[in-house]
Amino acid sequence: MLQVALRTLLGFSILLILTRALGKKQLSQLTVFTYITGIVLGEMVGMLILDDNVRVIDGILSIVIWSALVFLIELVSLKNSKIRVFMNGEPGIVIKRGEIIEKSLKKHRLNLDDLSMQLRLQQVFSIAEVEYAILEPNGALTIMKRHGKEPVTREDIQIPEEQIGMPAEIITDGKVVKKNLPELGYTRQELDEELRRQGVNRVKDVLYAELQQDRTLHVQRKNRRKRH
Repeated sequence: MLQVALRTLLGFSILLILTRALGKKQLSQLTVFTYITGIVLGEMVGMLILDDNVRVIDGILSIVIWSALVFLIELVSLKNSKIRVFMNGEPGIVIKRGEIIEKSLKKHRLNLDDLSMQLRLQQVFSIAEVEYAILEPNGALTIMKRHGKEPVTREDIQIPEEQIGMPAEIITDGKVVKKNLPELGYTRQELDEELRRQGVNRVKDVLYAELQQDRTLHVQRKNRRKRH
């Protein structure tokens, strides 16, 4: 028990020192590299505490070498932009002037459901409101709204209490979101007619479509510019 207690005290001290030494970047700018670094360091300290087959000196040496490599990579990254991009990745534009960049979504392995969730987390309920959306290396989404789409109060634009609810997606990646149709009071026949009016004959040709607050349908075709 005394050995376990001493190992725990030693592991706690090492982890505390390394956490302070590695800086706040490990938390504030969590990238794939920093995420893996944190997991490996935690695993090393855990083995040092609980695994009797691991000698204390061997555990400390492994932790020191790993930490030194992390420091070295971060130091080199500060001086070399190419290495920094390779290690941390770079931001990518996923929405430009209200239009989803399909190629960028595939490159960053981001699906439409995840994109919609990220937008809602920032109080954006319509892709049409977005001028630019940038996926940061840490997975966060930075949004710049289109001019005139900034938040306003009801008093600013005199909206009555019975205002229609938020915009909602009806088609994502060529498939109709059937559960949203009855909630929006929108039938499949109305959807097909509106698509044909906008020159779209097949649902599978649509990347994304959402019903706006004014009941207009915002449509973006796959690999083609949206139509109004």
